[in-house]
Amino acid sequence: MTMDRYELRRQDYSLSQDQTELQAVYAKFFRTRSPLDVVRRAEDAGFDRDLWEQLCATGASTMALPESVGGDGATLVDLALVAEEFGRMIAPVPWIDHVCATRLSARLGALPSGDELVTGRQVAGLDVRLDAVAGARLIPSGAVADQLLVRDGADIVRLEFDTRPAKVDNIGRLPMAWIDPAAARRTVVGSGPEALAQYEHALDEWRVLMAAALVGLVEETLTVAAEFAKTRYTMGVPISTLQGISHPLANIAIVVQSGRNLARRAAWFLENEPGVQDGLACAAFVFMAEEAAKAATMAVHVQGGLGVSAESASSAYLLRARGWPLAAGDSGASAARVAELFAAHQV
Repeated sequence: MTMDRYELRRQDYSLSQDQTELQAVYAKFFRTRSPLDVVRRAEDAGFDRDLWEQLCATGASTMALPESVGGDGATLVDLALVAEEFGRMIAPVPWIDHVCATRLSARLGALPSGDELVTGRQVAGLDVRLDAVAGARLIPSGAVADQLLVRDGADIVRLEFDTRPAKVDNIGRLPMAWIDPAAARRTVVGSGPEALAQYEHALDEWRVLMAAALVGLVEETLTVAAEFAKTRYTMGVPISTLQGISHPLANIAIVVQSGRNLARRAAWFLENEPGVQDGLACAAFVFMAEEAAKAATMAVHVQGGLGVSAESASSAYLLRARGWPLAAGDSGASAARVAELFAAHQV
């Protein structure tokens, strides 16, 4: 009996030495360049231009793209590793949106080699809502993106604006804006079923990378809460020894490992065997969207009054744990999509 050559890889979540080094590089980058004070200063705009330029200088915008357009050809699993570190430090840059939009443009043949989007001198974004509607829609990077990709009927349209849209306040502190395609300069970059399928693939990539980012976010909230619990005492013992504290923290650790494995598995299938496990991307996103909010809430509770203060790290993480997934609209729509895809796979 011949074994499927991918069968072992489907069950193997270990990283290569290159991938381990890649993650370590971006862990160091985000920890040194995106501390909490940088995140706080960027909240009004939802974007730190200096951090974005530093990030692009590391090759984070080119790594995601094929060599044919001047990219480095990184895999989606590689990108998930970077996304995890991005989420760990809740970096105020629209890296996930930009990566998914430029990869889509490349697949549609609408990203010339040497384009400013490749290097990150211009920022790209896309409408990531599963329940997309006609007319004006909220786009998470709409206030800072130079180019946006949206669906318009059977067309994929690139939008550009003479006047940058105004940022809309949101709990995720994203550079979100209302975008009206009718008020923009429009260029059709793809039409028909194949173009729409490529757009849906881009949304799956966004879900996978957002799930990975939420894994990093949750793991950091766990670290903050656990360190706090080890240094606070009640009746002469650390509160970390109490079951009401230690058990929920252990559950968060399980969420981190489960979400990490699911996101990496979804990334591998989406890149290597698209169409085989279509529901994994949505499943990873729905799982982490639900669990990140619960984990971040628990981290706040562990710290009591300090956790809910505006100055605490935990409160900043809680806002993003709840707000980032909302960029994709109603999470119920993503959950329904999971059920539909897995049901179709069983038929």
